[in-house]
Amino acid sequence: MKKIYTTIIIAFLVVILNAGRYAGDFMEIGSGVRALGMGGAFVSIANDGTATYWNPAGIAQIRDLEVSFMHADLYEGLASYDNFTYAQPLPNNVSIAIGWTRLTIDEIPQFDESHLVGTNVDIRSSSPDQHLPGVPDGEFKSFDDLFQFSFAKQLKYDADLGWGFFKVPFEINMGGNVKFIRRNLDDSNGTGSGFDLGLLMKSDLGVILDKEWLGTINYGVNFQNISGTDITWDTTSNHKDEVLFNTKMGMSIEQPLPFWKSSFIVAYDKDYLYERPYHLGLEYDYNKKVQVRTGYSDDNISAGVSMKVYSFHIDYAFVTNNLGNTNRVGLRFIF
Repeated sequence: MKKIYTTIIIAFLVVILNAGRYAGDFMEIGSGVRALGMGGAFVSIANDGTATYWNPAGIAQIRDLEVSFMHADLYEGLASYDNFTYAQPLPNNVSIAIGWTRLTIDEIPQFDESHLVGTNVDIRSSSPDQHLPGVPDGEFKSFDDLFQFSFAKQLKYDADLGWGFFKVPFEINMGGNVKFIRRNLDDSNGTGSGFDLGLLMKSDLGVILDKEWLGTINYGVNFQNISGTDITWDTTSNHKDEVLFNTKMGMSIEQPLPFWKSSFIVAYDKDYLYERPYHLGLEYDYNKKVQVRTGYSDDNISAGVSMKVYSFHIDYAFVTNNLGNTNRVGLRFIF
């Protein structure tokens, strides 16, 4: 049965596909609350459960069991966006994590054109009975799921520069994730799988520049869909949509401010996909109890705040968008 959808829904689905040509771009929306509060400049930080999305190597930094939840209503309520992560540290500086992200669009109007079979343009234009009434015959729901399993290992060593210089401490985190993608549109389903590979390195600026008060410099890179990811639909043609390879790269500086019992992070990220957007982020932490942050990405501004209450972290982010501003809320449990 042939179906058509209202113009607004078609336009919205085009937005979800971002570039308009490739499926799977719902994953570019970004998971988590803290990271989006920093404008998505998180590849070189990635020290919470959402590292499954931003940089799987960052999972190795998690040394306590962590569970997180996130919810956001997107585009003035047209869609909902949810994320769940579970991170588990293991012996020998190894950590694993799982993540689940879902984008849902409810109440999409559905129109039945079966009564127009056998007609032509002349008949439909001259006969009011052949016109579409503008009233939906029903509704359906669309959803997109991303499941991820991440594994990461942390290594530490001192690099001897020789020539009578000093040893520079390095922390190297390496990781990857396997992901499964499932898309549903009415009675059609598409599935695919992929693989990401990440690297996150840290070094001590105080040692490098011989200034004890300096903090750390971090570098991160995440190679997404390196295995060539396709989404295959269960249609008669077995149509395939391509999920593009992307490289996310970033740098950040973490600077402690012990005289204020605080610290701050400045971060910069860049994507090598489409128009190569960049991301800027700033976060200020007071006594590891309260964090405030702001960010910039692709002409959008974001801001956020987190509060720690015992083992709970309450996160909030506000993200501007020309399709409708977004409020994100989340909870993190650290045991």
